[in-house]
Amino acid sequence: MLNWMSMEDVSFNALLLLERVQLMWLGKMDISKKNLGIALRDNPVVFWYLVNKCPEMSDYFTQAVKLVESSDLECKDKIREAELDILESILDWIVYVLDPKTYDAQPFLNWDSKELTEVVDFRNKKVVDVGSGTGRLALVAAKEDAKAVYAVEPIANLRDYLKEKAKKMNLENVYVVDGLIEEIPFEDDFADVIVAGHVVGGSVEEEIAELRRVVKPGGKIVLCPGNNDNDNEVHEYLLEQGFQWSRFEQPRDGIKRKYWLSL
Repeated sequence: MLNWMSMEDVSFNALLLLERVQLMWLGKMDISKKNLGIALRDNPVVFWYLVNKCPEMSDYFTQAVKLVESSDLECKDKIREAELDILESILDWIVYVLDPKTYDAQPFLNWDSKELTEVVDFRNKKVVDVGSGTGRLALVAAKEDAKAVYAVEPIANLRDYLKEKAKKMNLENVYVVDGLIEEIPFEDDFADVIVAGHVVGGSVEEEIAELRRVVKPGGKIVLCPGNNDNDNEVHEYLLEQGFQWSRFEQPRDGIKRKYWLSL
């Protein structure tokens, strides 16, 4: 369980700040549908927002509400418990939309940047950072004299934070854009280098195919961090694709793996 921020004083209305793509992801998560229904039944404005912001998920949210019995709404403490269960299940998303600075200050982001720069030379390169978040990889590339760094991030509040952070660092070679790893918003053979951290793994074949599409022949794909220290299906697939890899330590979170592939 993440402990980045206490949800005790956070309103369930925070869900009104979620993006459409996050609502799509919500249906794939292991959350209590009954608790979601209780919270939505007691917060009709949030329910209205979710079904209208993401119509593809309207049946999911409606079904959750239908699980609720009148007795579930008789106790305010029980309702708040349901709200907190949902908020804590998506705590990372809530932090992103309420206070990205809290995420940016987490110890696990303080790994040595040499783990990235030792496997790729960013100088005068056109770089794409997919799932950029608060810019951990993008800003390293920018400081290493990349020609241009395109930080692809689907969450608007993180994009705003990243833009402001790059501005404060006087980095004029950073360009922040909306996009997903499955749908990178650039043409074929666009980038010299693509980097991504903690992004690959949801649909690994589709994701790697999209990364390959956007990188020029002779370019490089770097996943840092790319995986936990496990010989899992993602690891095996990356090896099959020709990726090299090594281990490194991520503060607080222990040993992680990074991967790189020269095309």
